[in-house]
Amino acid sequence: MNEERYILFDQYLQGEMTADEKTAFEKQLSENLELAAELETFKEMHLQLENKFQHEQEREAFRENLTKISDKHFNKTKPKVVLLKPWYYVAAASAAVLFGLFFFNYNQNPVFSDYNNPEHAAFTERSTADETLKEAEIFYNKKKYNKAIPFFETILQKNKTPEIQFFYGVSLLEESNFVKAEAVFNELKSGNSVYKEKAVWYLALSKLKQKDYKGCKEILQTISQDYEDYDEVELLLDQLD
Repeated sequence: MNEERYILFDQYLQGEMTADEKTAFEKQLSENLELAAELETFKEMHLQLENKFQHEQEREAFRENLTKISDKHFNKTKPKVVLLKPWYYVAAASAAVLFGLFFFNYNQNPVFSDYNNPEHAAFTERSTADETLKEAEIFYNKKKYNKAIPFFETILQKNKTPEIQFFYGVSLLEESNFVKAEAVFNELKSGNSVYKEKAVWYLALSKLKQKDYKGCKEILQTISQDYEDYDEVELLLDQLD
């Protein structure tokens, strides 16, 4: 994607085209699938930046850093960022360069949300569960963890199974109740249930959510390569290096 196209996309999305220009451009989009795909990529980059930088100072810092690094590593003239709206000063870089610089400079460390994929709970499918367990399952699967937690706690008082403990621990972690969550996962870790390795993985995720990258890495290194999702472990370890 070149700078001229970025500017064209900017004008289109900002509603700055005349009626004739807009009609002509949309005709191009309908006839040129590559152009249409590039527009979608541009819109995605805009959303990425909008989510990443909530304040003007952050956007300005990114703009300045992008200019410096582009000059240093790619031996190009400074991006013509002044031509664009604040969200679109990425126009001077190609899509590949933009994403490379963006993540290298502002996202060096992995984040919890990248690896947070809670599995679906299905207690009631395998048993004639009581109403408390059904409520726990419903709230958990709706990601209403704060409401699921008290139901799990009630269940665990009379039926302390590794499965219920695990989903309880996940709920606690989702609510950033790290002390209780880690206590649950450590107990599962010391046992021999099918949730043993999963518990270790979630202990690592707990450290990741707290931005304790050293602790996260140390825990990840204890996970067996036989763990079913070891590819995720390797990926996270690579990002932590």
